[in-house]
Amino acid sequence: MEKITVHIGKQNYKVDAKGARQSLVIDEPVEVGGQDLGLSPKELLAVSLGSCTSITLKMYTNHKGWDLNDVNIEVTLDWNKETLTTSFTRKIELIGNLDDTQRERLLKIADSCPVHKILTNSTEIETKII
Repeated sequence: MEKITVHIGKQNYKVDAKGARQSLVIDEPVEVGGQDLGLSPKELLAVSLGSCTSITLKMYTNHKGWDLNDVNIEVTLDWNKETLTTSFTRKIELIGNLDDTQRERLLKIADSCPVHKILTNSTEIETKII
């Protein structure tokens, strides 16, 4: 189970987040009242998908001994407030000596990353005030 803590103080929208070993700052853009000191929460969600995908692809190709030099991923997140739907567009650039069969396999592996599975399966959120 992953556990993080977040804290927001008097400074509008600047959040300090801490994981087990690392920390980061999250903030909103200036145009919505933040100071743009870090990625926004929605950007972090897109980063989670992109980074998990790239790590999964690298692990898989390392295990297979395939020639994958670089992975570049662009993730676009669109949240429709009217329909309450979220869509992600993930564009993956694979740089290396890979044939078409390997590239097709990596497309399937991309959908196997843990964050992809979390986002595409049923999610429950339990909230408690302490």
